[in-house]
Amino acid sequence: MSGTDGIDRRAFLKGTGGLLVAAGMDARSYARILGANDRIRLGQLGCGDRSEGHVHMVQLASKQLPVETVAVCDLWSMARDRRAAQVKKAFGTDPKAYKYSEDMLARKDIDGVMIATGDFQHAKLCTEVVRAGKDCYVEKPFANVLSEAKEARDTVKASKQIVQMGTQHRSQPYPLAVKEIIRSGKIGKVVHIEQEWNVNEERWRFVPYDTGISREMLKDEAMEWKSWLYGRKSQLREEDTDWKRWLLGRPDRPFDPHVYLEFRLYKEFSSGIFDQWLSHGSDLVHLWTDETHPVSMTANGGIFVWNDGRENADTCVAAATYPGGFLYTYKTTFGNSYRSFSRICGREGTIENYGGEGASLFVTTKEGGRDEFDPWESGPVYKQAPLLSGPAADGATTVQVPGAPAPSSLGPDDDDVVHLVNWLECMRDRRQPNATVDHGFSHSIVCIMATQSYWSGKRVYWDAAREEIVDQL
Repeated sequence: MSGTDGIDRRAFLKGTGGLLVAAGMDARSYARILGANDRIRLGQLGCGDRSEGHVHMVQLASKQLPVETVAVCDLWSMARDRRAAQVKKAFGTDPKAYKYSEDMLARKDIDGVMIATGDFQHAKLCTEVVRAGKDCYVEKPFANVLSEAKEARDTVKASKQIVQMGTQHRSQPYPLAVKEIIRSGKIGKVVHIEQEWNVNEERWRFVPYDTGISREMLKDEAMEWKSWLYGRKSQLREEDTDWKRWLLGRPDRPFDPHVYLEFRLYKEFSSGIFDQWLSHGSDLVHLWTDETHPVSMTANGGIFVWNDGRENADTCVAAATYPGGFLYTYKTTFGNSYRSFSRICGREGTIENYGGEGASLFVTTKEGGRDEFDPWESGPVYKQAPLLSGPAADGATTVQVPGAPAPSSLGPDDDDVVHLVNWLECMRDRRQPNATVDHGFSHSIVCIMATQSYWSGKRVYWDAAREEIVDQL
């Protein structure tokens, strides 16, 4: 954001702080007024597929408040060029393109940076962005190494920067409505939260700008992945990027375009399902229950369907206990897509969500509550498969939010703009956003614990006082 007549707004505020106080206004109040008419200038750090969504969200947000993307940054030249072309089409101007983040962050006229890189890069880059004095929107998972999560969190909290996690469900109306239902006591004390989010496809194996992707490849009914992956030439060439910089401190290894572009499959860079989906799932649990960390975690699973060179599981389960006295279980398989759901079980009733991550169709019911203490004694007894509503006596009700889109088992897509607008408004007003760095640290704890348990085969615990994962408390 730049002030009028070429004066940098931050410098102006710093230099006029005394005058503002004398006039009965502090710098924060003035920033709020000036920000309402000032254009927010963003840089995109990481120009892969998710960055396409980020630019699209900024374009949508620009219809509500003055904001634009003015710079893109990616190690890979093709990715930079592709995202720069999208920005020009969206905003009518050519963004400045950078290979290295430090060059983009040196610009004084960039106010915020949106990070959409590999899972293992998020925390380190967030730290870099904040230390450069920029506000930050960082995709989930916030971190997959505990030491990096701590450093990034501490850096953010010691700064004045506004940092939003890319866990967008904290800004969406239906998950927030469910939080209020739980708080009201309608379903009583929560004893179990369960999520099962499934697909039936060779998830993450193929990338459009590697060797291509298609419906046939995702289904891969004859397991032809080798010919598709190795029988075609990747669009990514080593000379067009900086492989060692991309590794960002991970152990050196030979250049591999498939690892670079499909990092979610490789345990050195991502935990796959845990990083990608458990991050969202656990963040919802924390939103609904006000919890910040588990007590213990056990995880299991394996590669049962897609033996395609991946290292991370295609089927897994994680079970966590929480200080509030409930069990949280998360499950995913990439081998069957039957009826993904989330279920919140309370002593007095149940909230059921129909669909996978992001689904907005929630139903509240007394089914499962104290009045139905034993199916043999109190029912319900089904003679055919129950519909969504269950028995009439249980009073099942679909959660509705006035003014919000109608609920569905799909819910809003990943480019839902409300979460980004929340961050931009918080940048302008200098207040904390809906998904803070503390929320990001919390979901990172869950993902890192699940990953450690999965690979070690052991139950692990969170030592809240020391902020460490331990074998026993």
